Amino acid sequence: MTIDNLPAIRACRPAWNKGRIVGQKRPLLPKHVWTIRVRLEIAANVRDLALFNLAIDSKLRGCDLVKLKVADVYAAGQVKERASIIQSKTGKPVRFEITEGTRKSITSWLDNPLMIGSEYLWPGRFHERLHISTRQYARLVRDWITSIGLEPTSYGTHTMRRTKVAQIYRKTGNLRAVQLLLGHTKMDSTVRYLGVELEDALAIAEAVEI
Repeated sequence: MTIDNLPAIRACRPAWNKGRIVGQKRPLLPKHVWTIRVRLEIAANVRDLALFNLAIDSKLRGCDLVKLKVADVYAAGQVKERASIIQSKTGKPVRFEITEGTRKSITSWLDNPLMIGSEYLWPGRFHERLHISTRQYARLVRDWITSIGLEPTSYGTHTMRRTKVAQIYRKTGNLRAVQLLLGHTKMDSTVRYLGVELEDALAIAEAVEI
């Protein structure tokens, strides 16, 4: 008795991105950054304020941000003005600035009793987890976004990475500076990341007189 080869029957699964907005996540505008900061300050949420501020300043990927150690940003009894880490994705170093407001918020967080004996800047809640996970960080970002009435599907952890460089690019048009700040090895990556279009290039050109 022969059995015909029948096509395999697979369960119809919904697409992973069904109902989601995919593609580049929007950067926050300065007014959004200010509003989130004020809300966190009013709530006396010291940890989240320090994390939010450093995420904006550092422009790090979430996987690198959550793994930051105290020693990466703190030395000689004070928070550093500039810091450097090795990126997980590229294996190459990237430097970032830590502005005065961010330094103050990190100092307040380091003084918190929860930070006693912690090697990591954002310790996990459980003993087996040394630092918060990228999933936890994503949930925090979503909470910050929704707290000011924005649509969370349009924003994400890369929002934090893009926010400051988007403003730098708008004000200076300096793609090379943005490339260095993001730690990109290729300019093409920076162009795609910012979504630079011909209109942007023409606007920059029009602003330059020779």
